[in-house]
Amino acid sequence: MKKLLTIFPICMLLVILFTACGGQTSTGSNGQGNDSGERVIKHAMGETKVSAHPQRVVVLDTGELDDAIALGVTPVGAVSALKDSGYMSYLQDKTKNIVNVGTISQPNLEKIASLNPDLILSSKMRHESIYDKLSQIAPTVFSVETGAPWKENFMLYANALNKVAEANALMQQYNQKIDTLKSKLGDNLSKTHVSIVRVLPDRVRLYMHQTFIGSILDDAGLPRPTSQDAQKKFAEEVSYENISSMDGDVIFLCNYGDSKAKLQELTNQPQWQKLQAVKNGKVFQVSDDLWMLGIGVGAATKVVDELTTDLTK
Repeated sequence: MKKLLTIFPICMLLVILFTACGGQTSTGSNGQGNDSGERVIKHAMGETKVSAHPQRVVVLDTGELDDAIALGVTPVGAVSALKDSGYMSYLQDKTKNIVNVGTISQPNLEKIASLNPDLILSSKMRHESIYDKLSQIAPTVFSVETGAPWKENFMLYANALNKVAEANALMQQYNQKIDTLKSKLGDNLSKTHVSIVRVLPDRVRLYMHQTFIGSILDDAGLPRPTSQDAQKKFAEEVSYENISSMDGDVIFLCNYGDSKAKLQELTNQPQWQKLQAVKNGKVFQVSDDLWMLGIGVGAATKVVDELTTDLTK
């Protein structure tokens, strides 16, 4: 009994010292944290408390999927662009165990909840109408929009995932590849007008500056044809009568979804055959998954690699 009375105060002292030493808070890059290790992330919908190291992440757009995987985080759930379309082909080997939770336009809230996520990532543009419902399932962080501001979105998601150092390294790699592209093109850089043509099942679009691919071309300093040089425009639909507006020194051509018939129809047009890029063998068909749907740092880096290869042939 005397031994117990002697040991008890010592144990209590150790508990007090342990508690004092272990009471540090974890903070995010915006400098806000609390005793539970949560961080406060500022985003398009306000502020959200996020755990120090999210482990069960659900992503509701293609850019968020690309960014998470690039940062070494495999989401437990993700949406696909279209029903039964699967995830982007260039990520195929890294998405095998990710549960599909619907499409971008129709996320399945029940499936999302069943995964017990501790973080949900998306954008206000895509899912503002269900933000409150998502927030009831798990802490939810939204960027403002998708597309051209992919770099800002990437850094926001990296902050939410507590992967800012990794994100900075990936952005440095991207910028180095941009510099390599510029260096290899040299004097030809300012002379290479790049046209971006996307074929959809029911229409054809020209992609301009306010797009994911447009921002990459801007980073590289690659000029655009006059028809695609609207600085504040996303895209413009064109008819076969205006095929001449698709021309450039180089054309990058991609097709989305079930659009193979439309693509064949376009390239069979007599006006298409008259384009200078077609005559010069400077039309490159590229992956829509990568060039249009990727919208993240992983896709952007791969696109720069392809630009470098194709433009220096």
